[in-house]
Amino acid sequence: MAGETVELARYAAALRYEDLPSEVVACAKDAIIDTIAACICGSSLPWSRIVIDYAERTGPGGASRILGKGSAVQPPAAALANGALAHAFELDSLTRPGAGAHPGATVLPPALAVAQQPGTDATGRDLIAAFVAGNEVMIRIGRATGHTNEARGFHAPGTTGPFGAAVACGHLLGLDADKMANAIGLAGSLAGGLLEFARGDGGMVKRLHLGRASEAGVLAASLAAAGFTGPRTVLEGEFGFLRVFCTEFEEAALTRNLGHEYVTLSTVLKRYPVHATAHAAVRAVRDLQAEHGFAGGNVESIAVTGNKRMVERHAITEPTDLMLAQYSIPFCVALALFREARDPESYDESALVDPQIRALCRRVRVVPEARTGHGAMGSTVMLTLADGRRFERHVDSGLLEPGELPDKFARLTRAALGDKSAALLARLQRLENETNLDWLGAPT
Repeated sequence: MAGETVELARYAAALRYEDLPSEVVACAKDAIIDTIAACICGSSLPWSRIVIDYAERTGPGGASRILGKGSAVQPPAAALANGALAHAFELDSLTRPGAGAHPGATVLPPALAVAQQPGTDATGRDLIAAFVAGNEVMIRIGRATGHTNEARGFHAPGTTGPFGAAVACGHLLGLDADKMANAIGLAGSLAGGLLEFARGDGGMVKRLHLGRASEAGVLAASLAAAGFTGPRTVLEGEFGFLRVFCTEFEEAALTRNLGHEYVTLSTVLKRYPVHATAHAAVRAVRDLQAEHGFAGGNVESIAVTGNKRMVERHAITEPTDLMLAQYSIPFCVALALFREARDPESYDESALVDPQIRALCRRVRVVPEARTGHGAMGSTVMLTLADGRRFERHVDSGLLEPGELPDKFARLTRAALGDKSAALLARLQRLENETNLDWLGAPT
C-alpha cells in the first residue's frame, strides 16, 4: 500500500481543471486575484524593494514577471520576490479552520513564475488547476501538523509552503506521479522559518519566509522534472516532516477525504492589513464606533478576548516597527478607532508614532478565553469610554465577506495602476478564458 506522500503525489499529478467543481474554481480565482493585489500593493514597500533588487540582480534573463514592478527574471527569482511581496503587508489569504498555510502567497507566486517561463505554454485553466493541486496537498499537510510546528518555534507557512509550491510547479511542468513524489520529497528538505521575529526584532524576515517557500517549490519541481530524487516518505517517515517539525501530529489528516473534499474551499481572504488574530477585534471596535458614534479619543480602555496564541504572541503594547505593529492586536485595535482600518495607507510610519494611537494601544488588554482553541480567531471586545459607558461586541472572524473583493482590489492597486486597476480585475475574473499568461505582471 502506498504511503501518504505517494498517495498525495498521485492525486496531485492526476488532477485536471475539467474535474473541478465550479465553486472550487471560483474560490481559487478569488484567492489568485487577492494575491495579485497584495503583491502589487507590497511592491512599493522598502523591505520589498530590497528583495526585488536582489531578484533582479541574481535572476536576469528570464520571462517571469515581478508583480507591481514589471521586470522579468528567472522563475526562482520571480517566485522569491512575489512570495515576499504577497506577504509584505499582512494582506494575503489564509484558511479557516487554520492550517498554518497561506494558500495565495506560497502557491500562486511559484506557479505563476513557472507558467510564464518559455516552453510551459500555460493557460489560465492550467494555472487554476495547479493552484488547486498545490493547496489540496499543502492545506492537508498543515492540518496534519495541528499547528505544533509553531510550538517548536517554526513559522508555519515557511514549513508547509514549499510542499504546496512544489506541487503547483510540478503540475504545470507535467510531472507524473513518481516525479511529483520526488518534488514533494525535495520540498521537505527546503522547509524552514523561525518565529523569533515575534519577540520584537527582525520583522522583515517574516515576509521572506513565504518568498523562500515559493522559491523552494520552483527548485524542487524543476529538479524533480530533470530526474533528481527525494524521499518518497518525506511526510510520514521516521525522520520525515511530521515527526521532525511537530510535537504532535495527525498522520491520517494527510489523505482524509482526498479526492472527495476540496480543502481549497477553506481559503479565506483578509479585510484588514493586520495579522489574522486581530481581525475580529478590529471589526468589533469599528462596528461599535459606527453604532454609538464615539471618537477614539473618548475610549478609556479595551479588553479583547483571545486564544492562548493571541495572548502569548499578539498582546504587544509597544511595537517597535510597522511589521510588529501589524502583528499586535492592541495596536491594530487602537489604530482602527482613529483611521480607516481597511486602507493600507493608514498603516504608515506616522501611525507608529501617533501619540493618540500609542496611548490607546497601551490601554488594550488581551485576555484569555478558556473555551477557544488554537484555530479559533473570534474575539469579544469590552470597551469602556471616559464618560463611563460600556459596550461589548463579539465577532467570529472579521474577514472579507462575499462581494468585498473588488473594493479590496481597488484599494490595494489604485496607487500603482490608477484607472487600469478595474481593467486588470475584469481580466482576472475571466482567467479561465486566457490562452497564455505572458501579460500578467507586464509593465502597464
